[in-house]
Amino acid sequence: MTSTDTARPETWRTPFVIVVCGCLIGLLSFGPRSVVGMFLMPISNENGWTRDVLSMTIAIQNLMWGIGQPFAGAIADRFGTLRVFWAGAIMYALGLACMGLPLPPLAMHVISGTLVGLGLAGVSFNLVLSCFAKLLPESRRPSAMGAGTAASSLGQFLFAPLTPLLIDLFGWKVALFVFACVPALIFPLAFALATNPAANVGAGTGAEKSVAATLKEAFSHPSYVYLVIGFFTCGFQLAFITTHYPPYLADLKMPAWVAGFALAFIGLFNIVGSLTSGWLSGRMLKRWLLVYIYFARGAVGLMLIVLPPSPAVALLFAALMGLLWLSTVPPTSGLVALMFGTRYMAMLYGFVFFSHQVGGFLGVWLGGLMYERTGSYDIMWWLSVLFCIGSGLINIPIKEQPAKPAALVPAE
Repeated sequence: MTSTDTARPETWRTPFVIVVCGCLIGLLSFGPRSVVGMFLMPISNENGWTRDVLSMTIAIQNLMWGIGQPFAGAIADRFGTLRVFWAGAIMYALGLACMGLPLPPLAMHVISGTLVGLGLAGVSFNLVLSCFAKLLPESRRPSAMGAGTAASSLGQFLFAPLTPLLIDLFGWKVALFVFACVPALIFPLAFALATNPAANVGAGTGAEKSVAATLKEAFSHPSYVYLVIGFFTCGFQLAFITTHYPPYLADLKMPAWVAGFALAFIGLFNIVGSLTSGWLSGRMLKRWLLVYIYFARGAVGLMLIVLPPSPAVALLFAALMGLLWLSTVPPTSGLVALMFGTRYMAMLYGFVFFSHQVGGFLGVWLGGLMYERTGSYDIMWWLSVLFCIGSGLINIPIKEQPAKPAALVPAE
């Protein structure tokens, strides 16, 4: 019996059901998170804060998401995913709700920053992709990972125009409360992605190694380290744009609908980009796909810098960036599975994602700080271009082959 058979003995859990439920979880978890930038100005104005205060809260959310991801992955690898999804949904909902309370800045940073970040670690598409790697046949994994990533973007596409509408009709507090209720829908969907810890044994090259031995092997493998470092840029750019692009456009005196449609365009075009990336990941060298994506991101960022600002340019930037938005995820997760197998997939990809979220923390926090210090986001746009070039270069020497097995030790 294969590990896949052991993992999903129920007849109702077909590959189609697993992919659909996983995609819905990705949509529901990524949707509210992708529009937090639209609450930056209303919450700041309500509390009399400068722009950098709530930016710090959102930055901490990104950082805690990154810190929590390896632990959530390790717990899911060891004990199964169902309870991780449930715990994450509860924390995510509470953290979003707390953003609507009249908390002082420090309490907002600690409470909302921690709860939303750790909650996302337990329900985001990262854990969904690791479930796909364990529950689906190898031939279906690249396209499923592309679909899971695309579904997350569909969440952004749906929530982006909905957010300003809800804020205009009912106020930002009601809109935030509505979004805080969304994670509850993840509870029933998680049953389809439940993994049996016993099913992990025998899956991939790291099947019989302990957690410590696996981590030692991973971080002594240059290609894995390059992957970790390169993913920093993805988080830096995405988090900066998600949080600060709406106020950036407002500073340029553009109508509010431009920001809503820009974020929606990113989500819509990322569906195409993610599906294409998942398809290409199974047909070309993944490292070169990453190189092309990072260089293309730098070119799109440069376009925004040099062209005169207008709604057309703002939407064109959003569409082009959307094609590249999460397209890094299928080749990145695919490389982790290729190097180390699926036994500790959630944990090892969690460490790669930690780098992503360190970048996200700096992208959001520095964005607010640089704006308050200089009165513009110019420095941040140039930094994102330079980081894209660096990440493209660092992915070139990655070797696409299984890591050399280390000496096996008894599993923990």
